[in-house]
Amino acid sequence: MLNLAVILRESATARPDAPAILTDQQTITYGELDARSDAVAAALTARGIRPGDRVALQLPNIAEFPIAYYGILKAGAIVVPLNVLMRTPEIAYQLADSGARLLITWAGLIEDAGKVAAEAGIDDCYAAGPVPPGAARPFSELTTATDEPFPLAERNADDTAAIVYTSGTTGRPKGAELTNLQLYLNADVPGRLFELQPDDVVIAALPLFHVFGMCSTMNVGIRFGAALSLVPRFSPDAVLGAITRHRATIFDGVPTMFSALLAHPYDERYDTTSLRVCISGGDAIPAHVLDAFEHRFGVPILEGYGMTETAATITFNHNPQDRRVYSVGRPVWGVEAQIWDEAGRRLPAGRDQVGEVVTRGYHTMRGYHGKPEATAEAFRDGWFHTGDLGYLDEDGYLFIVDRKKELIIRGGYNVYPREVEEALNEHPEVLLAAVVGVPDERLGQEIKAIVVARPGCSVAASDLIAHCRERLAAYKYPRVVEFRDSLPLTAAGKVLKKSLT
Repeated sequence: MLNLAVILRESATARPDAPAILTDQQTITYGELDARSDAVAAALTARGIRPGDRVALQLPNIAEFPIAYYGILKAGAIVVPLNVLMRTPEIAYQLADSGARLLITWAGLIEDAGKVAAEAGIDDCYAAGPVPPGAARPFSELTTATDEPFPLAERNADDTAAIVYTSGTTGRPKGAELTNLQLYLNADVPGRLFELQPDDVVIAALPLFHVFGMCSTMNVGIRFGAALSLVPRFSPDAVLGAITRHRATIFDGVPTMFSALLAHPYDERYDTTSLRVCISGGDAIPAHVLDAFEHRFGVPILEGYGMTETAATITFNHNPQDRRVYSVGRPVWGVEAQIWDEAGRRLPAGRDQVGEVVTRGYHTMRGYHGKPEATAEAFRDGWFHTGDLGYLDEDGYLFIVDRKKELIIRGGYNVYPREVEEALNEHPEVLLAAVVGVPDERLGQEIKAIVVARPGCSVAASDLIAHCRERLAAYKYPRVVEFRDSLPLTAAGKVLKKSLT
């Protein structure tokens, strides 16, 4: 039996008075976090939530997120984290697809989330923060103190603990079912690699609803009894201020965050000398950014590689003394990674032996929720096929050289062109649309749409951008629109995107 919430219960038992959550306004100890999440578990159970039920959680990096997250798990329910940047159609799809019975959201999102929840048949909608009367029930109703500790619901190690949505190659979101054992080991193993200690303070600027922030920051920190310094929204000033104020020792980020920190003027207001290590993931960090950051801040950046389906970690540079600069590291304990060619044959080590990265081990998901065919395709031949291209050197270090052919990574977020193209094609004056990623110095890639208008129409680029903004999360809509008379097509009628970049 294994309930992932045991990581909080154990840390709270060992050090109840140690800080668990740090914000600008408050400090929450491990004992308090354990008690408040117990209250959430008791309240959810009283509302009829049972083990295996899905509870959607749509919150930014505020204290209510870990309180609700571990409370949901304690009740034996499955957490369905939702991106706070999603628009109404995206929220509706994920609520319906997951079968969520209850939604916990934020006051700033209640207009969209509350409406969609009602339409999805979700009677119980709670919101953190001040909300208009009748818009939702206050989150405080879930945290009324209980007299006794809530007994962790019995769950099996291979039971689903979270359903985290990630886009597939078709652009349709798929819910990766992450198990209790998978998430537990993906908290335990990486934390041991960079020797996380109870007196560490980890900056939580990565969104906790994202698998990187949820697993590699929050769960790792809680597993080892460290303090989490929550940054609700990333900005260089916010992160540097939190590092200074809380004497943070660890910063997890994506390459665009490191670039932004590097570009910041950085003056005597800030003191980052407490940092001992930085973790980079989500995309390969440019060599010049890594070199300049380490030189300026005097702290090593350890790169890792993973994805939603692997609960964040496949490979990792184990420590500052045992790393290969510009590599994403070696497979962590219990994980295998190989490079295969298109025929499914294993390739030898070598820079000229580029192929698809495949992996297997405890770290892979149970499957895609309600999508057995997609699950079977992902786990061909007993290995999880990442769709990413790379090579291994003679010492087993992995180097990623490319992503899936059509995948765009904008500021650390995955954007699949098909989803954006579908939004564009809903516009009545669009005949054909193709979306590609173009180089961007700040974000890595920017989203560009190449559009063919319907005959006799003269839609403006600004109108199409506004059209997409209403339907897609803020990081997904195109910033650049180019109009053409036609698009290059293959013999099968598919857009030849290589000719567009």
